[in-house]
Amino acid sequence: MDHGNRFFGGERRAYHHGHLKEALVEAARLLVSERGPGGFTLADAAKLAGVTAAAPYRHFSDRNALMEELTRRGFEMFGLKLSEAWADGKPDARSAMKSMGNAYLAFARTEPGLYAAMFSNVTTLNAPEAGAAATEALDLLRRAATALLKHGGAPSTDSRPLAFEIWSLSHGVAMLTLAGHLNPAFEGADPSAILHRSTEALIEAALWRSRGQAAHVK
Repeated sequence: MDHGNRFFGGERRAYHHGHLKEALVEAARLLVSERGPGGFTLADAAKLAGVTAAAPYRHFSDRNALMEELTRRGFEMFGLKLSEAWADGKPDARSAMKSMGNAYLAFARTEPGLYAAMFSNVTTLNAPEAGAAATEALDLLRRAATALLKHGGAPSTDSRPLAFEIWSLSHGVAMLTLAGHLNPAFEGADPSAILHRSTEALIEAALWRSRGQAAHVK
């Protein structure tokens, strides 16, 4: 297992005074990647960070607090990647959505443990900062859905349901990919192709419903 520090953008450094919190969050990220979201204790994180079992309590009241911080940082990273891919809907909404789908899968592949931690326990989002980070990241999907409907000449009233549909689809494809069920090497099982075709189908279905509702009103 590679213990390089990708989460903070550099090589992993030994803990020294003043960086305890960062060292513990990085340790949690690595442990989640190796053992899953529920496979380690606060003491395990302390050991990997090279500090005593009592040291984490300077920053975290318990393991849940550490996971809330990890989740917050994860959603901030996730939101940044999605925002960069969406690029304000340029060059057009459909192309930008395809880029966002690629970014979604890339994040899950690059940070499988972190991704699992972010979505494994919704109670971590009860913490205000973690919840706000998740809301901001996933609101990008709603804004993208609004732009897609507008691009197709439909009102934005269905943007929230469409965003949840696209998110559910993306998450399912990501999890099947991480589990090894979807793989470009398998015929018909390329995750990106499946995500893009299915997203297009959801968009078309939303536009069809909107047209039907408009015709019914007339």
